[in-house]
Amino acid sequence: MKNSNGNGILYASFTAFLWGFLAIAIKVAVNDIPPVTVVWFRFFTAFVLLGIWTLIFRKNDFSIFRKPPWMLFVAGLFLGLNYLGFISGINDVSPSASQIFIQIGPVSFAIAGIIVFKERVNWKHILGFLMVITGIGLFYSEQISELIGSEGKYTLGMVFILGGGLSWATFASLQKKLVQTYSPNQLNLFIYGLCATLFLPFVSFAKFPGLVTGDWLLLSFLGLNTVLAYGSLALAIKYTQATTVSVIITLNPVLTFVIMAILSQTDVSWIEKESFSLLSIVGALTVLGGALIVILAGRINKRPKIEAEL
Repeated sequence: MKNSNGNGILYASFTAFLWGFLAIAIKVAVNDIPPVTVVWFRFFTAFVLLGIWTLIFRKNDFSIFRKPPWMLFVAGLFLGLNYLGFISGINDVSPSASQIFIQIGPVSFAIAGIIVFKERVNWKHILGFLMVITGIGLFYSEQISELIGSEGKYTLGMVFILGGGLSWATFASLQKKLVQTYSPNQLNLFIYGLCATLFLPFVSFAKFPGLVTGDWLLLSFLGLNTVLAYGSLALAIKYTQATTVSVIITLNPVLTFVIMAILSQTDVSWIEKESFSLLSIVGALTVLGGALIVILAGRINKRPKIEAEL
């Protein structure tokens, strides 16, 4: 049990590390490539790479395509909506801001841990929820006050990202149930194939001939990021609690902030520099702090039960 929990923590940490770079890479990609095309390429690349690996090492996993459960279709749909919501929103907000708003995802996943997985709720959960809502409101209002002429776009971008976060929470909750019956490899293989098929009619293939080497490298990184991050996430969800996974991946915005802070001090031209007021920073820290309180409160409540089982 302890070894499995430790492995789950390592898998979740690797996912958080990869996601720390993700928002920045997507922000750069959508400058030259339509968002839906980027989403499709990520799923298509992930499906091909994972399909080749499965064909070599786990051929029996293809059996999931014979009679997939209905819940798997729903999980795939919500992951597709998560990708689409996040990439649509990041057009109008910065990578760091997108990482703040997307935290509604792991917090909602923690709420699902309370409702679906029967974790107890206490005053710490309530405090954390209020902090998240307050922090998002403070961060948003401060950012809007510094924008001139693009307030509407920023608001729309925020709404898209929040919707993407809620979609991810739904996906993760369904994945938590499905992984008890099916292997993570089976689930990811089917979901990647399903989403690649769903987005196929909306792909701008005419854009591909005009892409330069840097664009192809960026798209390849995004596709590989999908395979590795969600493969690790599925294993993390399988081996440890939903609350533990959530608390770890909630920390990935810290890496994004650090990277963007470094880039903002350089002369790079391929991404817009970021600057945050003191109130924006306070709002961001409030969101992250509230998210951690919510998730850790669930973890603490469940610990006695786990120790009893051991």
